[in-house]
Amino acid sequence: MAFDVARIRGLFPALGDGWIHFDGAAGMLVPEQVASAVSTAMRAPVSGPGGAFPASQRAESIVTAARRAVADLVGADPAAVVLGPSAPVLLRRLVDALAERWTIGDEIVVSRLDEEANIAPWRRAAKRVGAVVRWSEIDIETCELPAWQYETLVSARTKAVSVTLASGSVGTRPDVPTVIEFAKRVGALVVVDATYAAPFVPLDLQELGADVMVVSAPSWGGPAVGALVFREPELLERISSVSLDPAATGPARLELGPHAYPLLAGVVASIDYLAGLDDAATGSRRERLVTSLGSAKSYHAGLLAQLSTELRSLRHVMVIGDAMRRIPALAFAVAGAKASQVAEYLASQGLCAFADDGTSGVFASLGVGEVGGAVRIGLAHYSNVFEINQLVRVLEELR
Repeated sequence: MAFDVARIRGLFPALGDGWIHFDGAAGMLVPEQVASAVSTAMRAPVSGPGGAFPASQRAESIVTAARRAVADLVGADPAAVVLGPSAPVLLRRLVDALAERWTIGDEIVVSRLDEEANIAPWRRAAKRVGAVVRWSEIDIETCELPAWQYETLVSARTKAVSVTLASGSVGTRPDVPTVIEFAKRVGALVVVDATYAAPFVPLDLQELGADVMVVSAPSWGGPAVGALVFREPELLERISSVSLDPAATGPARLELGPHAYPLLAGVVASIDYLAGLDDAATGSRRERLVTSLGSAKSYHAGLLAQLSTELRSLRHVMVIGDAMRRIPALAFAVAGAKASQVAEYLASQGLCAFADDGTSGVFASLGVGEVGGAVRIGLAHYSNVFEINQLVRVLEELR
């Protein structure tokens, strides 16, 4: 393993602002190579695809490169990669297309662990066609999502199961392979949201067995681009098209309007950045991604363990949940203080973190609103021990 956090920090000009960034829930800061790739592409002549001239061919090559990069990230076929302005936008397109084949009484399974972006499209589509939404529940003590409950949640009427690969709120990584196993017994389509997992763990869609994986480039420091990746390219031909081109095939069936080519160039650069997180990574980009993200996983496991242990040692701080498998994200509450007050105090000390009032989403399911909400901490590739110590020190003073 060669995860050199000092070297990695040097790749982020934005760290020169002097703040400590625990705001990973909103996405990581942007590496210099990504910003350079976007600006370079914006300066170059780029036209629409389909022409015989260089500017048009450049557009096509950028799209092709972006599909290949995302495919390398998740272990899939570039012909199965749908690109768009954001993961929520693409997810809504997918759900709307799927819902055209649902009927009254069909069932959709979602989880309380998911973010609203991966719940709202399913609920709205189900309501529109008269389908039933069924929920998997969180263990309020550990914030685990017990996989055994899916054995009874899915039925012969289940059309789709949607579940997160990792929670950006409490860090839990549920047992998704078991969830998929239960879903496949009844022939349900499985959509996995890898938005928060992608920056921290190696992904392998073929091994996982989900039908569709959702990723979002801002989560690892990329530009505002999302992607849907299908395990089998043929599945795209069985989904209703939303394209303006009636003859669209493959990924274009779920892509609407022209691509933001400079941003797609930034996506390629951002995935190359991920592949270079480990100095010792060699081989193809896919091989380097697996090595680098494996190193990132180990590095952040150590940071998260230190942070969790030290926060739990503070008697006035309550860490929410204690899942066995996690990404480097957690939430906590401070006795006698609202989460918004704690976040404001952290900001006054130069630390960036978000407050959630606990009235919706994951925290509402956990009853966090009753204790004044929770502060969300999201580590990033550039987080280090010094920053962890600073957070603990500041919270010690908040008594």
